[in-house]
Amino acid sequence: MSDDTSISSVEKPAAYRVLARKYRPKDFSDLMVGQEPMVRTLTNAFETGRIAQAYMLTGVRGVGKTTTARILARALNYKTPDIDRPTIDLRVPGEHCQAIMDGRHVDVIEMDAASHTGIDDIREIIEQVRYRPVSARYKVYIIDEVHMLSTQAFNGLLKTLEEPPEHVKFIFATTEIRKVPITVLSRCQRFDLRRISASDLVGLFSTILGKEGVSFDPEALAMVARAAEGSARDGLSLLDQAIAHGGGAVEVETVRSMLGLADRARIVDLFEHVVKGDVAAALKEFTAQYEAGANPTVVLTDLADFTHLVTRMKYVPEAVNDQSLSEIERTRGAVFAESVAVTALSRIWQMLLKGIPEAESSSRPAGAAEMVLIRLAHAAHLPAPEEAARRLLELSGNEGGGARPGPSGGNGGGAQAQASVSVSAQASQPMPVQRPTSNGATMLRAVPDVPPQAVAVGRIEERPVAAPAAKPQPSVPVNSIADIADLCAKNRDIKLKTLVRGFLRLVRIEPGRLDVNVSDDAPKTLLGEVAVKLKEWTGIHWIVSYSREAGEPTLIEAEQRAQEQRVNDARQDPDVAAILARFPGAKITDVRIRAVEEEAESQAPATAESADGDIVPGDDIE
Repeated sequence: MSDDTSISSVEKPAAYRVLARKYRPKDFSDLMVGQEPMVRTLTNAFETGRIAQAYMLTGVRGVGKTTTARILARALNYKTPDIDRPTIDLRVPGEHCQAIMDGRHVDVIEMDAASHTGIDDIREIIEQVRYRPVSARYKVYIIDEVHMLSTQAFNGLLKTLEEPPEHVKFIFATTEIRKVPITVLSRCQRFDLRRISASDLVGLFSTILGKEGVSFDPEALAMVARAAEGSARDGLSLLDQAIAHGGGAVEVETVRSMLGLADRARIVDLFEHVVKGDVAAALKEFTAQYEAGANPTVVLTDLADFTHLVTRMKYVPEAVNDQSLSEIERTRGAVFAESVAVTALSRIWQMLLKGIPEAESSSRPAGAAEMVLIRLAHAAHLPAPEEAARRLLELSGNEGGGARPGPSGGNGGGAQAQASVSVSAQASQPMPVQRPTSNGATMLRAVPDVPPQAVAVGRIEERPVAAPAAKPQPSVPVNSIADIADLCAKNRDIKLKTLVRGFLRLVRIEPGRLDVNVSDDAPKTLLGEVAVKLKEWTGIHWIVSYSREAGEPTLIEAEQRAQEQRVNDARQDPDVAAILARFPGAKITDVRIRAVEEEAESQAPATAESADGDIVPGDDIE
């Protein structure tokens, strides 16, 4: 035998097919992994003969949109010696099945809308749909990434899509369903292909590796499933890479090194240090993971994932049965779910959501990640939000004159006397705080700032509270909005006087309490300024509340109405009427009341004005 003959007789090894292509689903039984609702709907539709003319498949990359479209085209054109009708049961290969699954059937036309976006491509389809299929039952058009079509292409397809010939079916696939016009969606039967859960992916990977004869660690498959983020194609691609990286085996360390992941057990340790507020231990653990090759952003992301897991276990105890979780995550996660408050978990989650983008965009991601961990550990020593709110309510309540019981809980005297928080006065103006009242009004109270020296760590200075005193009366009587405007004038606050005259409508007033309605364009701080100034000028604390009642007119509105009334009265005077008749085009622009000085013992000025508003001697008419 010659050398040439011996060389030609050696069989060439078969080309390697990646796992994503080799184990691509071929029928609906394979699609049952994660897509049960769609399979059930199609099964019922085919059994009853209610087959739509167009289908829209949507979902994230790698969940099986194109594969599902081919299986659906195979089901529509299924034909064997015994079965010649559309069916879901595709266990026995049909006459057209292999060509359709290979993408080479003449009656199943696949088009990538990303490279065929124009109206000319759609016009070609419109011209071909009138011809019957060559060998199959239906002519099926599969258009992938249909959202890439232009507006003109969508419009050109509408009429054909709504009333296609009986022998034509359309199957669309897209990852961006929001970019597809609603006019197209309304003409299709839509199926949302869900992300495949991590536990389903672990089961799929185990089955495939068993067929391939590859050894694996279950925890390594869980890592790959989490990294796939619900995509079977991405997961199988990573699994291919893990087999090559591990020399024919899928092991934990090789997968962690390949993906740049942190050790899940060490992530749990890091979470424990953060919850305890141990900054030094948290930084030491992070440094060890970073030196071992873990990406700082991945460490923070895994920490956020574990925080979410603990929070979920707190409310869904059966989450501990997830196959994608390691044994450490199950056991220690359940312990943390019982011991860590949901407020602390929520705070950690929110801070990580803000910290992860900081680390990603930082030129020093390791340093940025360490600063995030320092903030997390420091926040563990801070009071919970509800505790801070409770203390603030106690502080404001004690300021209003209330007293909280002593440690004994009673009202007795002696060493267990009642106490209240003592707050020293500040030189700066207090900030007005809005509080809702029982009648729906918004009450503004001036709350003074608490100086740092008044509140010690874990201790508040307390003083005995005297018996409630009688309600104080203002040193300056204030019975109307006019009195408040006069106070502003006396204290030379012209700006506040202008605001009071122009915006305040009195609803009710009593010593220490003022209810008003304000104009829509009034400054938001007006009521707070009025409360502060009244307390300063009258010597008592004032509560200024906003009321929804209409109230009296503002001072300026009242003056304008009075002026209009005087003009009307002047117009009705006979002498004024005669003047207006004598001079056509003349009009009354203003009516003024002059002060008439009378010589009297008090030498006080007096104003001459008739009771009914008529013109009297001394009036000026312009």
